[in-house]
Amino acid sequence: MVGRGSKAHGSDGRADGAKRDRRDIRSLAHPRPDGATGADEIGTGLFGAEHFGSGLFDEAAQRDANLPDIDWSVLPDGASGTRLDAPSGSLAVVTMGDPAHPRVLLAPGVTGSKEDFSLMMPELAAAGYYVVSYDLAGQYESADAGPEHLVPPRAHYDYDLFVDDMIAMLEWSGGVANVLGYSYAATVAQIALERRPELFASITLLSAPPEPGQGFRGVSRIGWFSGLATGRVGAALMIWGVKQNFTKVTPGRLRFVHHRFEFTRRQAVREVIELMMRAPDLRQVLADSPIPKLVAVGEHDLWPLRLHSAFASEIGARLAVYRAGHSPCETSPHQLNRDLLELFASAA
Repeated sequence: MVGRGSKAHGSDGRADGAKRDRRDIRSLAHPRPDGATGADEIGTGLFGAEHFGSGLFDEAAQRDANLPDIDWSVLPDGASGTRLDAPSGSLAVVTMGDPAHPRVLLAPGVTGSKEDFSLMMPELAAAGYYVVSYDLAGQYESADAGPEHLVPPRAHYDYDLFVDDMIAMLEWSGGVANVLGYSYAATVAQIALERRPELFASITLLSAPPEPGQGFRGVSRIGWFSGLATGRVGAALMIWGVKQNFTKVTPGRLRFVHHRFEFTRRQAVREVIELMMRAPDLRQVLADSPIPKLVAVGEHDLWPLRLHSAFASEIGARLAVYRAGHSPCETSPHQLNRDLLELFASAA
């Protein structure tokens, strides 16, 4: 993985990608005339991650190799914070760019927040997009939003709550948008696409659970255990792992993560984990959708690359892989933006 502050070296220590295979993922992930894709090949183990974009060392990768440690609690210059009265309650929102420009909606995952996209928003806005992100109900500055505010009130967070909130966010921001769903929010975005396809110009599934049903069963190393864990246990393990900083985030990032957990509702985390254990199968919906689609992942994601590759192939999506873990939006923001802007252009 290319870490912040490194000197343009890959995880194998080779400088400037000199000996890497530089074939771009896009040449492999586009469907071929025979219906196969590069994703089919990696799914059989014929290629390693470097053949799927991680070995491409361009200007975007160089910028990602030298990311500064920032204060994640401070919004980017030019960004504005506001709130939206959504079905579940008041949601914290950040916007950046000209509202008259084409729209981009960035939805974070469970235990995450709008700040997860702070390194991406300025570049997308500068490229001519109106960028919107928000904290999901129960998370960080949307912690008070929850099922008790629904009409009629409900007892638990469920898929309908998060989907209705996303649809409200799309309608509030002006309608059709290029939508990115990160981790759990990728599942929410898929359901929203099924219900309101006219609101989507394109869809990007970032670090998305690649299998329906018990979504954790394919997680590397611990998937076998996930079926035995309850939502409460799963949530506790997730929060503990993030706080222990096993992924070695920067000091500034770790301070913000600890700060954010002071607000996030444990009920929301617990019940989202339970929802991820019974994810709907929307692969055919995605495959049938004519909009541009991108599956974007880190080569060291929670789920193995072969599952992401198979998922991208099944739904007819492009596949982009970065030298990252579960959070390319934090560690590979310029490379992710590079691929998003190409996707958005194809949707125009």
